[in-house]
Amino acid sequence: MSAAQPGDFPVLKTYPTRWADNDMYGHLNNAVYYQLFDSMINGWLAENAAADPTADAAVNVVAESGCRFFAEVGFPSDVQVGLRVERLGNSSVTYALGLFDDNGTHAAAGTWVHVYVNTETRRPTPIPEAIRKALDTLTTNDA
Repeated sequence: MSAAQPGDFPVLKTYPTRWADNDMYGHLNNAVYYQLFDSMINGWLAENAAADPTADAAVNVVAESGCRFFAEVGFPSDVQVGLRVERLGNSSVTYALGLFDDNGTHAAAGTWVHVYVNTETRRPTPIPEAIRKALDTLTTNDA
């Protein structure tokens, strides 16, 4: 697998690391990568698709997630998280994420799958049209 570049992602956001993010080995705890990925996706949805999990008739739930680590990152570095849509289905969306250190080194690759469910029945439901339209802007040519 070749290393991703920040330019491979239509959206990039910088996050500061915190002292509490480091584990006893002096680098970001694995769980922090997942927190960054979750914040990136749901923050982007809130800002760009007006997603509101407290009021929407359909919400996303995480069906699958994963992370591959390539390089260490730790406090006090800033990191950049990149986001794109790899696959946009009827009721699910698969995201690709990249985490880059403050030198632009590809430190981790994330995958994340959301399935949209009806808030009452908790059964899969089509992705709401406003959210689908926003997600289309993140879709790669091969998605």
